[in-house]
Amino acid sequence: MPDTKFFPDEFFTVVECDQCGLGFVNPRPSFAEMRKYYPREYYQGEQTATFARYLDKRFAAEARYLREIEQRKGPKKMLDVGCCNGEFPRFMKARGWDVEGVEVSEASQLILDFPVYTNEFHEISIDEPAYDAVTAWAVLEHVHDPMAYFRKAARVLKKNGLFVFLVTNFHSMASRHLFAEDIPRHLYFFTRETVRRYLEKNGLALVTEDNGRSVYKLAPDHWLAYLLHTRVQGEPFKYADVPLSSRQFRRVHGLKKGFAAALRYAVYSPVSVVERLLLPAVEATQILRRTYGISTYVARKL
Repeated sequence: MPDTKFFPDEFFTVVECDQCGLGFVNPRPSFAEMRKYYPREYYQGEQTATFARYLDKRFAAEARYLREIEQRKGPKKMLDVGCCNGEFPRFMKARGWDVEGVEVSEASQLILDFPVYTNEFHEISIDEPAYDAVTAWAVLEHVHDPMAYFRKAARVLKKNGLFVFLVTNFHSMASRHLFAEDIPRHLYFFTRETVRRYLEKNGLALVTEDNGRSVYKLAPDHWLAYLLHTRVQGEPFKYADVPLSSRQFRRVHGLKKGFAAALRYAVYSPVSVVERLLLPAVEATQILRRTYGISTYVARKL
């Protein structure tokens, strides 16, 4: 599939290790080459009240995974890996935490109100148990050496500290079949089995896996088109088979949002209209079966 955000003419291939099940882009752009796939606009959120409310809701959901530590007595220190523009550490700082961050991108906003390491997590100068919590929200799929990140998290966490991280679920229809991954920014794709293996190798014990959409979403868009291609027609579902979204359709045809545009889109892709109507039920079923596209893991330092 191509880079759907910035370079639609550049295509990438995802493969799967037939021994451990880890998925990965192959070949992967080098660390230096990846800079072009993270332009400044990648880090720019909407400057609206609606988007601000969304962030508050998301950060509150993320903070719930740290409730156990918040209930402990004494000061609490957190390191947020891939802290982007620093919004989540600031949210936790307002709750009384001592916060630090890691952010390697030069395109992200300059952070001056708390310490930020600008080299990769496994290369930062801290190398002893210093943090009650290490968080990585949708980060580990972006890095070139995820095992090094797990290893570093285990080294810098205090005993009984928590490593909380969110990754896409390679077992999900959205990740594996529906071209929903943000390639090539997503370089690696995890199953719960690969996560367990990475944790066990580094002295971290899995506490919980929350498979769902409480923090981020990876909806199974085009699920019906996929089933029609593979189960009814007996054909593989290729990227070229993915219909345009309603927004893309309006942009291509120069249409404004409204009834007329919606009607034209329904004629173009009636399958997409049916998909959208049934999507809430499909998502709910996937969450119950733990096959949704996002999983948040909480692991404890032994």
